[in-house]
Amino acid sequence: MTGSVVESAEHAALRAAVSALGQRHGRDFDRATLWAEAGKLGYLGVNLPEEYGGGGGGIAELSIVLEEAGAAGAPLLMMIVSPAICGTVIARFGTEEQKREWLPGLADGSRTMAFGITEPDAGSNSHRITTTVTRTEQGWVLNGRKVFVSGVDIADATLIVSRTSDARTGTLKPCLFVVPRDAPGFGRRHIDMELDAQEKQFELTLDDVHLPPEALVGDEDAGLLQLFAGLNPERVMTAAFAIGMGRYALDQAVRYAKERQVWKSPIGAHQAIAHPLAQAHIELELARLMMQKAAHLYDAGDDVGAGEAANMAKYAAGEACVKAVDQAVHTLGGNGLTREFGLARLIAASRVARIAPVSREMILNYVSHQSLGLPKSY
Repeated sequence: MTGSVVESAEHAALRAAVSALGQRHGRDFDRATLWAEAGKLGYLGVNLPEEYGGGGGGIAELSIVLEEAGAAGAPLLMMIVSPAICGTVIARFGTEEQKREWLPGLADGSRTMAFGITEPDAGSNSHRITTTVTRTEQGWVLNGRKVFVSGVDIADATLIVSRTSDARTGTLKPCLFVVPRDAPGFGRRHIDMELDAQEKQFELTLDDVHLPPEALVGDEDAGLLQLFAGLNPERVMTAAFAIGMGRYALDQAVRYAKERQVWKSPIGAHQAIAHPLAQAHIELELARLMMQKAAHLYDAGDDVGAGEAANMAKYAAGEACVKAVDQAVHTLGGNGLTREFGLARLIAASRVARIAPVSREMILNYVSHQSLGLPKSY
């Protein structure tokens, strides 16, 4: 699958370089080794400001890195979290001290940050987040729970979404805090997942976690602006994750269909095999175009336009990924379920793109309300 016609020569070169890196490591890659090498080569921080050790690019460049790594069978899930969400939020809203402390490490891969927003009783409704923070003379005190937080065990800190009371209205508003992994009262429990992934999932407990004043990222009153500054890149990067996964599965299927011969010609010559694979290729390409649009709008500073496009891109990529993986497994038949070809593990992994970080149903709600102006049912 070649680069899109809307890509610049620089983007095409980045795509080729990351693809070569991913191919060297392959699907049996060691996450820590690949992460370190990608950081050393400047790929992890390609979206972060140059003055803090980054590449000076944007989410468009970072999405290329994740997509190509995934297409080589070596996806780096924490790229969605550490440089894309946390790095973006700190770069846009952090203090100068926070930028100096975190961005160089996030860029070169020597430091990693997790992101905690989902709660057991809130689900997709961020307005029901119950993790709260209270201001004290010494700083802040954080209490609450989070679930399905990726990579807490390998992260130096977690960017926690909490809520603080507005002194004027009494209502709760979202705010973001950096919580070090060794903070007293900050506990984690590994969630036993059947998903075959190197990054583990955790439930977090925050029991009277005392934080200094400088743990707050950005303005206490900025609220949703800062939150969605991280969530839009998250959706774009999840799309890249899904497209890369779909491409890997499709490439495996195409290679097999060219070589596998049961009768007089390879099975790929039969339309029952060829047409579904062609359709999967088309849908992955269409999803990539929407992802590129979303990344372009975000990097151009159009947060509203990026919000719509990022949700559409995530939806399209999730659907295309699931179909590509399913068709790839079906093309290989019994071989599609063997460890040798590495497709069976993608059956579960591809579902992640449909349900996380936001389900396809909630995206359809967003589009029906925000894009089409239809009334809400909730």
